[in-house]
Amino acid sequence: MHPLRTISTRARDHLREAAYVDPGAIRIDTRALAAFRIGAGLLIIADVLLRARNFTFFYTEAGVVPQSLAREMAADNAISVYYLTTDPTAIAALFVLTILVAVQLIVGYKTRIAVVLSFLLVVSLDHHNPLVLSFADTLFRMLLFWAIFLPLGERWSVDALHADSPPRTGIASLASAAILAQIVYMYVLNGYHKRESELWTGGEATPLIMGLDNTTFLLGDLMRNVPTLLQYGGLTWYYMLLFAWLLVFLRGHARTLLVAMFVGGHASFAITVRIGAFAYVAIVGLLLFLQAPVWDRLEVLVRSAPIDRSRLAHARTELERIGSRLPRARINSATFGRARTTVYTVVLVVAVVSLLVVPTLSYLPVAQFVDEEDGLKDRIDDRADAIRISQPDWTVFAPHPRTVDRYYVFPAETEDGNTVDAYNERPLTYERPHDELQKQFGTYRERFYMNSVRRGGPDDVVSETLAEHLCETWADHHGEDLARINMYYVVEDVTLETIDEPADRDREIRPIYAHGCGDNEPREIAPPE
Repeated sequence: MHPLRTISTRARDHLREAAYVDPGAIRIDTRALAAFRIGAGLLIIADVLLRARNFTFFYTEAGVVPQSLAREMAADNAISVYYLTTDPTAIAALFVLTILVAVQLIVGYKTRIAVVLSFLLVVSLDHHNPLVLSFADTLFRMLLFWAIFLPLGERWSVDALHADSPPRTGIASLASAAILAQIVYMYVLNGYHKRESELWTGGEATPLIMGLDNTTFLLGDLMRNVPTLLQYGGLTWYYMLLFAWLLVFLRGHARTLLVAMFVGGHASFAITVRIGAFAYVAIVGLLLFLQAPVWDRLEVLVRSAPIDRSRLAHARTELERIGSRLPRARINSATFGRARTTVYTVVLVVAVVSLLVVPTLSYLPVAQFVDEEDGLKDRIDDRADAIRISQPDWTVFAPHPRTVDRYYVFPAETEDGNTVDAYNERPLTYERPHDELQKQFGTYRERFYMNSVRRGGPDDVVSETLAEHLCETWADHHGEDLARINMYYVVEDVTLETIDEPADRDREIRPIYAHGCGDNEPREIAPPE
């Protein structure tokens, strides 16, 4: 037997013997993989288009995150194709390239290559501006990484048209176990952290979260008027997180029901809380847990839908004709195939141990071994940060939910001696800029960016870069130069009694940074007592 083949076979055999898992528990229907592939491609396209709204501000040298700052805030060995250029035209071309590769992923042409390229381009874009990221970006990168090792093009794809054999019904492998475990790990760890807060265990967390004006939108204002429903809903979600491991071990209708509950929970977040794409990324990931009977029923529903069959058949025939004409270039070499399988197996085993096993051990009695200073987990995280796949603590609204509203006020003096609020572009006042505080941000990425500014403190380069940007651009839009600028954020304590009465909340004004424009010295522009 060829030595490469021997290594690969032995590795898989040892894994099966070391930790036997019922294959049905980790089996992913190939139609679920296809749906995940299409969903992931659509998410990439949507993300690039939404980021393009802040293209100059967040992604070019003329904005608040020039490449020098991005590289300073990213890991030391961060990988990004955006580091090769600062030309805005080239950066825009990379945005377009990312969309084109996502289209390739959606149609499933050379799917493995499309997944790898999509992952690298997504990682590159995240490194290009690490100040606007959230847990949604982290989860999406992790799912894309595990997807590299899965046959996403087995169904509903150009690759399926080119295949020499019929598609498999399902996949049960270390890779399928890893991507399912990633989702379960995220849920259970989040629940583990939430158990530390009496607000979560007592049910008060969700009503308070719905009282935050700088994150809630759409139906959020309506839902806060039914606190009892929110309380029971929050408790249900908390226990769903703790028992999310049942997503793997349940079968049939029970698993489908639990998946539906998680999807329903995320759908409710999508229409009430402005937290970016987290709900949509999680829903796409949950598709992988749907088993064959669900997809069989969906196919029956599609076939029974009242639509023009002839037109649908013609469209399908045309798509298949176009797909079959695309090049089928492949390397028909047994040696190459064995080498590729071996590389995939070794990389996958190392990734599973590094990104799932070791992080899990850090929460068990052996934590001292993996968490000690410069320990195993730290070394793994340092290397994984290069492609942004280190496991975070998954502290989404945990351990304690945020119970304060925030808004920003940037008092500034002009060269003519006038004072303005430079952030909200209004006469200087410390009152709320909007009743719905989330409207102070043009996009949800701006809210994440302002969190980075707020955390920076008085000596932080992020705050300094934003202040200098305002100094340089203010005159272009307002006809007068700024002399100096201060940054403050206002905190309002939200309680169950003041959810609908912001005027009754305790309020505190906290400083972030003071900056002098040009040759002017910084000077405090003090808020009112």
